[in-house]
Amino acid sequence: MTVPVYIGYYFTIQPLQPATEILIAELGYAGFESFVETENGVEAFIQKPEWNEHILDNIHILNSDEFEITYTTKEIEQVNWNKEWEKNFNPIVVDDICGVRAPFHEKSDVIYDIVIEPKMSFGTGHHETTHMMIQHLLKADLENQKVLDMGCGTGVLAILAEMRGAQPIDAIDIDNWCYLNTVENVERNHCRHITAYEGDVSLLDDKRYDVVIANINRNILLKDISSYAKTLKSKGQLFLSGFYSEDLELITKECNANNLEFVNSLDRNNWIAACYKLK
Repeated sequence: MTVPVYIGYYFTIQPLQPATEILIAELGYAGFESFVETENGVEAFIQKPEWNEHILDNIHILNSDEFEITYTTKEIEQVNWNKEWEKNFNPIVVDDICGVRAPFHEKSDVIYDIVIEPKMSFGTGHHETTHMMIQHLLKADLENQKVLDMGCGTGVLAILAEMRGAQPIDAIDIDNWCYLNTVENVERNHCRHITAYEGDVSLLDDKRYDVVIANINRNILLKDISSYAKTLKSKGQLFLSGFYSEDLELITKECNANNLEFVNSLDRNNWIAACYKLK
């Protein structure tokens, strides 16, 4: 496996809130994919090919007079993500029903107990988009539904889908690290109906699903919505996240152009997770 090279940014923030949440949201929009909240601020990581010297130009909170934010940066070959996560990560519970924790945490008293080691993959439930997608899946009827988790990251949404009765499930990610991490987490949660693949929408040719989940980013979603629509069965559901509230109209317009109608959406700190249904 080729280990990705990352650029790490180490922010010190005063006061911590709400600056920390705003900074993480803006960095996520700029392409940063992994975050660790610390006692003094945030550590943020972006793959080197996605980085440029002007990456922080549109991070508006850095210019705010309300907060004092400083940072250092360095190039890193590999982060010991488990070690960093263990130092800073607390288990989460969504709607008192679904828990996401690490192997070193004690099991919570929840219906769906998901054990995840993210390494460099996205999807622990802490980010607003993953949290809201979990909320959507907790309300959806997934019993015996064929599901696609596109851009699966850690595989957390595919794992929850199986726990909710879905089968079979395909989990796809273009990143080799995420693919391998999903395989590990699928095994860790004793799932039997999830198949992980490394690749993109080209893998969807001739595939048909009852439910498609895609928590990626606005530009990729806009490019691939037509592919998701083609792979959905009649009355199939499409759950999308990874974009801001101001992008909802644009996303919905593209869905409408592909015979998908808006059902509802969740909003968390200006992030959106929306549900659409094939007409």
